[in-house]
Amino acid sequence: MTLQAKALAVHLLTATGAVFAMLAMLEAIERDWAMMFVWLIVAFAVDGIDGPLARHYNVKTYAPQFDGVLLDLIIDYLTYVFIPAYALYASGLMDGWSGWAAIIVITFGSAMYFADTRMKTADNSFSGFPGCWNMVILVLFALSPPWQACLGLVAVLTVAMFVPVKFVHPVRTDRWRALTLPMALAWTVFAGFAAWEGFDPIPVVFWGLMITSIYLLIAGAAQQLMYGADG
Repeated sequence: MTLQAKALAVHLLTATGAVFAMLAMLEAIERDWAMMFVWLIVAFAVDGIDGPLARHYNVKTYAPQFDGVLLDLIIDYLTYVFIPAYALYASGLMDGWSGWAAIIVITFGSAMYFADTRMKTADNSFSGFPGCWNMVILVLFALSPPWQACLGLVAVLTVAMFVPVKFVHPVRTDRWRALTLPMALAWTVFAGFAAWEGFDPIPVVFWGLMITSIYLLIAGAAQQLMYGADG
């Protein structure tokens, strides 16, 4: 296989995320939230491997006719933001005025964040909460908290998208990668089990999901506190 073909294959892999997004949306319309999240987790896994593959096969040089960054952002907005926001509203976790408020601030705020050229820091972390609503809302499904708690969390994380607090990238942030990457992989496994079990996970899955979620949420801020904003 030529270098050009390998690079093109990476773009095609990234594009499968759009198919998984559609499959997730179809399950959401049917209110099969477990299968919706299973497809979103599959898309999440693809998103985790296509970046390293793109850099390894140098897609900017060998398949420059496709903009991999743009393709990735389009799919990420669907799978990280749009479909999870719909699920938060349609599931009843946040309905009525609170649901409307949530879907408006999530979709609007995330659109602005995804277009922000300052979203990445010098160490390849994210500046501000990176709009990973798929992860947040999956945890909310597992916890089933009252709508007031959901609204408070949505408000805090939306504001956090636009404050200079670091959030680690599981693959690209060098510092603590030996811990962060296994945590991200573990989160994916625990999330998959939680969804597959209909969001009534056994204790080991529940606590595994909680611990990995908390780590991924605070690791960047901890690094910033310990080593400074440029560390």
